[in-house]
Amino acid sequence: MNLHALDLAKITNREPNANMQSVVAGLEAFPAGLGQPHRLAHYLAQLCHESGGFRYDREVWGPTPAQKRYEGRKDLGNTQPGDGYKFRGRTGIQITGRENTAAFRDWCRQNVSHKCPDFEVDPDAMNSDPWEGLGPIWYWDTRGLNKFADKNDISTITRRINGGLNGFADRKKWYVKCALVLLGHGPSDVVAFQKAAKLSPDGIAGLKTMGALHAALCTRPAITTTPKPAQTPPTTGTDVPASFIAALAAGIVALIAGIKAYFGG
Repeated sequence: MNLHALDLAKITNREPNANMQSVVAGLEAFPAGLGQPHRLAHYLAQLCHESGGFRYDREVWGPTPAQKRYEGRKDLGNTQPGDGYKFRGRTGIQITGRENTAAFRDWCRQNVSHKCPDFEVDPDAMNSDPWEGLGPIWYWDTRGLNKFADKNDISTITRRINGGLNGFADRKKWYVKCALVLLGHGPSDVVAFQKAAKLSPDGIAGLKTMGALHAALCTRPAITTTPKPAQTPPTTGTDVPASFIAALAAGIVALIAGIKAYFGG
């Protein structure tokens, strides 16, 4: 199947938006092994939690007491006055701090394009495509989270992203929604899936149901993102249009005839 922004809208039960398009654009630019449905379900679930269901692509600034403490945090690389606010969270995964911002830039230049903007100079450029969608992929890829998705280990994935288990129940709920949609169900069709998987149809997505979702996703073919519209390449070499060749030939014939007439030939 192809992944569309419409699929992400279905997961969240809201209209498609630019943030959903950015997720797809990021996966187009650097899939990072996330075409495997069981991995993609875990990836999207964590992103749904972190972005509020694709609502937010930057940190909502108060500043709160915690946000005020960004200033001067050496563990974030915030060594210059004003770094706390300048390098507040961006992209769906909330990349925060000068050090993380620079690391994301360097990863993009190495893996995607050397023309990647300098996010350390202009952090807001992270929220343009395809970079916005690549932010969460950078985090996922550099932390090696696919191997935990392969084990259906949502607990370790959450710890690697969050540093703890904050919002763990919500992340599991998002995982169930993502898995169901990737399997062709509605985001709340737990009972329908349980019946198809020959489980007790109690509508509760417990350990057995989550395990069955993972097993079912592992049998599905790879997922691709919706391709961008094809662009007509510039005509060069043998791709020169026939009409142009015909016009050129006619011009040469006319030129030769003119030369002959001039010299009396």
